[in-house]
Amino acid sequence: MAEVITPDICVIGAGSGGLSVAAAAAAFGVPVVLIEQGRMGGECLNSGCVPSKALIAAARRVHGATGLDAFGITTSPPQIDFARVHEHVHRVIAAIAPNDSRERFNGLGVRVVAGKARFKDKDTVAVGDDIEIKARRVVIATGSSPAIPAIPGLAMAPFLTNETVFDLKACPQHLIVLGGGPIGLELGQAFRRLGAHVTVLDADKALAREDVECARIVLDALVQEGIVLRQGVSVARVETGAAGVAVVLGGTGNYERITGSDLLVATGRRANSDGLNLEAAGIAHTAAGITVDRGMRTSNRRVYAIGDVAGGQQHFTHAANYHAGLVIRNALFRLPVKADDRLIPRVTFTDPELAHVGLSEQEARGAAKTIRILRWPFAENDRAQAERTTRGHIKVVTDKRGRILGATIVGPGAGELITPWTLALANRLNIRALAGMVVPYPTFGEVGKRAAISYFLPSLTSPFVRRIIGWLRRLG
Repeated sequence: MAEVITPDICVIGAGSGGLSVAAAAAAFGVPVVLIEQGRMGGECLNSGCVPSKALIAAARRVHGATGLDAFGITTSPPQIDFARVHEHVHRVIAAIAPNDSRERFNGLGVRVVAGKARFKDKDTVAVGDDIEIKARRVVIATGSSPAIPAIPGLAMAPFLTNETVFDLKACPQHLIVLGGGPIGLELGQAFRRLGAHVTVLDADKALAREDVECARIVLDALVQEGIVLRQGVSVARVETGAAGVAVVLGGTGNYERITGSDLLVATGRRANSDGLNLEAAGIAHTAAGITVDRGMRTSNRRVYAIGDVAGGQQHFTHAANYHAGLVIRNALFRLPVKADDRLIPRVTFTDPELAHVGLSEQEARGAAKTIRILRWPFAENDRAQAERTTRGHIKVVTDKRGRILGATIVGPGAGELITPWTLALANRLNIRALAGMVVPYPTFGEVGKRAAISYFLPSLTSPFVRRIIGWLRRLG
């Protein structure tokens, strides 16, 4: 006979969002059960944000060592031991893993159950045949997995995804990347800097979601580093041979064959909802994920879904954590909540980085009658000149009264520099707040302030303003 557990909250999935809900609920003394069938920490810790940024950090050190002549420094080219790079990546994972471990969460008062969860009915979650959980509220936080396109021959090829690429102990000779989104470009640049030849293939436009002007700066930088970028191509099939893999492009008898040692598939994500038996719980879902309202509730009012499994902005750990906070406020305190994806920033961690929050220029033109576009280049920033990282700019969108609608930054540290603009959007600030902010000199942050100040430049030539100044001067 199955053991029946009756906690207040049952969390399915021990990725970032699920762990945030479990830890917060336990901190308030609420009984919590956390179910995980795989590794604690989920995709972010084990095969996503953490290992990718560790790999990017190693690649950045290599690239920095090749550009020292401009600083008057001469040194030998760096020697790359890729096996030790692999060790570095996994040491970083191991250093962070205790924070997400089963032992830590048990210590917090969370009961962690290993196994695959499925809904038995609208009120019951089962784990195998031994455990049934009847919770007051259920939170589905099962994340997403790489979406594998239906390309002939791909299923038989030894392709890589972000779940397996960090297991490589030797650098690929020629890495072919399917997909020109953030994951494909971040990893493509990292492997290029670590010694691989890299070809990126995209059926549409690379970084298609981003501001075209800002994305072009990133793509041009990648091409300058030697990455072969092919956009708008059609993949007919994938072939496997003794030398590796081959991607065949084209159709209607006009084919081109690209041969590589390794193939990385980075063509998007799919929600991890298979096997949950959502129908038994009356939970509506589509191919994109579980359907939720703005409070992250599903069609079963006792069940929430957060993070990647709820569709929306997939592969963003901070989005899952944002959703987790909303669920805690609603489930524990009965506070009304509404998710607003415009407040969730996104960053492509290439070099230069590309960060965005809020409305793009194109979106803003459709949402407001009159907008202002404010810019400032890194080339006009003293710190950027000192660091010799002058590529890129900030682009801010406001309405005619100066309310901030969105911001895009392409350049050094863009992922860090987007934070004050995220705060400004969340608090519906006017551009005056950023223009009046005191920013340390010399820092990259001055780029944002200079863009904000530029909002007021047209008033300098206003006849009305000049008449007021003249009148005040006559007063002595």
